[in-house]
Amino acid sequence: MNRNEQKILALIERDPYMSQQEMADALGISRPSLANLISGLIKQGKILGRAYVLPEENTILCIGGANVDRKFHLKAPSVHGTSNPATVTRSVGGVARNIAENLGRLGHTVQLVSIAGDDPEWRFIEEVSSPYMDTAMTKTLSQGATGSYTAVLEPDGEMALALADMDIYTELTPEYLEPHRSMLMRAKLLVVDLNCPKQTIKYLQDLAFSSGLQLAVIPVSAPKMERLGEDLKGVSFLILNRDEAALRLGISIHDETDWKRAVELLLEQGATTAVVTGGKDGAMAGDANGITHFPAIKTAQVEDVTGAGDAFAGGFLHAHLSGHDFHKAVRMGMLNAAKTLASSQTVRPELTETVLTKELEELK
Repeated sequence: MNRNEQKILALIERDPYMSQQEMADALGISRPSLANLISGLIKQGKILGRAYVLPEENTILCIGGANVDRKFHLKAPSVHGTSNPATVTRSVGGVARNIAENLGRLGHTVQLVSIAGDDPEWRFIEEVSSPYMDTAMTKTLSQGATGSYTAVLEPDGEMALALADMDIYTELTPEYLEPHRSMLMRAKLLVVDLNCPKQTIKYLQDLAFSSGLQLAVIPVSAPKMERLGEDLKGVSFLILNRDEAALRLGISIHDETDWKRAVELLLEQGATTAVVTGGKDGAMAGDANGITHFPAIKTAQVEDVTGAGDAFAGGFLHAHLSGHDFHKAVRMGMLNAAKTLASSQTVRPELTETVLTKELEELK
């Protein structure tokens, strides 16, 4: 055992019902880091688990993908059938994981619920993610491979080819979540992405609807929209882009009238709040109080579009949980997305609650 693990055991012996936050404060480390140390001690058999390992009532559970993203940047236009010189970058990704990091950086207590392989890729994700979220509820499989996304980019930044290995998320089933029902029920907010199987989305919707839990559903891509059932009851927040909305609803979105109608239809299907983003055209968002178009926040330079949608979701949900009104929540989400577009990182490293609040004040 390392020194921190020994200190944790000493604290538990002194007070077995000490909260995770109290232990983290005593050790001078973050709560997610403490939770991961506790998870390691449980795996070692040093502790059996007590009340402190349960998520506290202000915890956000993010359920879904946690991937390793690789981008091959070609040095010259691609030529098929031969070797192409390129440079490669590696980063962590996954919609649920990215939103979890945004929320963690914004000061929330976050738990990542995912499935990964027992492999170096997961250990890389865990190392990068652990300062911002608790990963103890992520299950590792010895026979599975951690989710991965690989993109081949032309010199001008256009995508030549993308490959996704997400088969492992078929294991993120209701049967896996059911033993954790008490943790789900205690959460302040559930966030799920559509990497999860259709029956898992339905399970969480039913749980949220019957228990009054807040549930945010975030699609991953248009092809995965079929995993979201026709009935949206139980969905507190549905955040998707125009392509995803059009595919789900079976309509074309050509103008602002179509765009507004898409939000109306999603609300009619049962979502409490629906946001349909439109990139440089802004966002159309609505709830029981009406539907509003929000102009885009201009970005001087776009470094990388990866993670902008997740940044919107993180900023929007943060503002809602912080008690801000609907319009301010949408603007905060759009601002976080715009700032992320200008960053080379999937989750911008300077993000904090103080920074985002100051940026919003400067925008006025």
